[in-house]
Parts: sequence; C-alpha cells; structure tokens
Amino acid sequence: MKQLLSFVKKEFYQVFRDSKTLVMLFGLPVVQIVLFGFALTNELKNANVVVVDNAKDLASQQIINKMEGSNFFHVEKTLWSSSQIDAAFKSGKIKLAVVFPANFNTDLLHLNKASVQVIADASDPNTATQLSSYVSSIVTDYQTQLSQNSAMPYTIIPEVRMLYNPDLRGAPNFVPGVMAMVLLLVCVMMTSVSIVREKELGTMEILLVSPVKPIMVIISKAIPYLILSWINLGAILLLSVYALDLPIKGSVLLLVAESTLLIITALSLGLYISTITKSQQAAMFASMLGMMLPTMLLSGYMFPIENMPIVLQVISNVVPAKWYYIIVKDVMLKGLGFSAIWKETVILIGMTIFFILIALRNFKIRLE
Repeated sequence: MKQLLSFVKKEFYQVFRDSKTLVMLFGLPVVQIVLFGFALTNELKNANVVVVDNAKDLASQQIINKMEGSNFFHVEKTLWSSSQIDAAFKSGKIKLAVVFPANFNTDLLHLNKASVQVIADASDPNTATQLSSYVSSIVTDYQTQLSQNSAMPYTIIPEVRMLYNPDLRGAPNFVPGVMAMVLLLVCVMMTSVSIVREKELGTMEILLVSPVKPIMVIISKAIPYLILSWINLGAILLLSVYALDLPIKGSVLLLVAESTLLIITALSLGLYISTITKSQQAAMFASMLGMMLPTMLLSGYMFPIENMPIVLQVISNVVPAKWYYIIVKDVMLKGLGFSAIWKETVILIGMTIFFILIALRNFKIRLE
C-alpha cells in the first residue's frame, strides 16, 4: 500500500510539474465550455437590416418600429431607393432588406390586403431563413393587432427573395469554411511539427551550421506545404464547381491569390508555434487548439458572430479564418472584386508580417 501511495504521489508531482499537461487537463475544458456556451446558439440577435419605405405612412412606420423594438434586428439605415439595396448587401454590413411598396397603408385599409418585400443574403442560408421568419412573425403580429379592431381581417403578404443562394443550399455556406479550415490546419500544424521534429532529433543544429543560411532552412521547410496547400485548394475548388454545382462567380485568379495569402499567414503562424514549443506533441496541440476551435466557432462559419458577447466578437478579429471566410464569400459567391475585399486583405497581410517578425525574432534567440 505504501508503494502504491508513493507512485500515486509521484504521478501527481509529475502532472503538476508539466505545464502542458496542466493546460490540457484544465485549460482546454474551460476554453471549450466558454466558447461553446456563448457561441453555440441558433438564436439570431441584432442583425443589421436596411429599410426602403416607399409608402412613408402609418402602417409601414409601425412595422419598422416593431422591428427596431425587437431584439432580432438593428435597422442600420433607411434607403431612399431599391436600387441602393444591392450595394448595401455587397458592402457586407447588412443581412436583410425590407421594402414597403407605395400606398402600403392605403391598400391595407381599402383592399384589406398588402405586400411587403423581404430580401435576404442567402450566402448563409440558415441565417437568411431565420431572419425572414422573424420578419414574417413581426408582420403577422401587426396584422393580428389590426384585425382585432376591425370587422374585416387584414392580410399582409411578405414576399421573400433570397440573394446569392436562392435554393438555400448548404454548399455555399460550408465550402468557404472548409477551405479556411483545411488550409489553416494543414499549413500551421505541418510546418510547426516538421521544424520541431528537427529539433527533437538534433538535426536542426546540423542544418544551421551548414553553408545554407538559417532563413533558407525555414523557407525550404515552408515551400512543400505551400505546394501541398495549392493542391488542396485546387481539389476543393474543382469539387465545388463540378461535384457541388457551386460556380465561382468572381475572379479565379483573385481567389487563388487571396488563398495563397492565407497559406502564407498560416505558414508564418506555424513557424511561430515551432519557436515556442519543444516537442511535436506540444506543437500539434497548440496548432489544433489555436486553429481548429477558433476557425469553427469564431470565423462566422458555423455560428453568426453577431450573436456572441462583445468580448468574443473582439477576439474573433484576430482569427485569420474570419477575414478569409468573408473574402471567399464575396469573391466566390457574390462575384465581387478586389475593391470589396481590400480591407480584409490588408488585415491578413498585417497578420502575416506580425507572425513572421515575432517568429524570426524568437527563432534567433532560441538558437543563440
């Protein structure tokens, strides 16, 4: 019994001496609970919408007030013309547009029937369907109130229109997310593990004392994964077009260029991870924890970022997959050009430069 207690005591000491084990035992469950607890929700809140009020009458204003008073919508602005709706959607700032026709209140009072047009961004079909249902519920509630004060029932018909994905297929939503996840995981994990493996085997020092400069050693490690990622990208795009019937509406060259930028960002992040870890297991753990969970939960791929607490919305801005996801949807699904995604591109370039600089700095210090 005394020997058993000694071994148990030794195991406890070993666990508490190993910081990586402590992180896996206590840190990972906490992170998962916090992220899933806040991010895993199907309810949409404060979605940005625009309104085109061609009627400007009592009925349209009351419905708009109901939308503003709900937790589901935030009325971004009121447009003067329906011709401005397309530009509003392409800006990426709104999820829905509601159009009231002229004589809305007059038709409702005299004909007991009127229609309102609901236009949704169906590049995310789940969000589009849910927001359209919210509008329909608000309109139904309003017409119920009117009917209580009238002998004749009133009927308001929401005419729903889905942009970019009229059939509400799932592929336009998950393909950009899969692209981000595959490229990030492959590049970050493989780069970090391959460099750490050299250090574990003691061959990194041999490489560094060779006539080849250290920076060239790093580049030689990154190039194979850059090429493999291009192959993965090509396979995903071919499957999307020919198997999933998801045509690329924008420039293929622009899409490949932006994907290459994400690959370089991921490679630089993998290089940084390799400078702060000492084993392949630690590098793989850091890559999985640092890439998979944020990509799944904080990129907008699975759950709308607008639903999350402000803290998580701020944290999502440092996740490269968030910006790449926006880029792919704008180029691939909406057919937009560089002018629509230049801000996201600049952010990814900034992240790449940052990771490269801190990785090179840590790498030099580590080997001195």
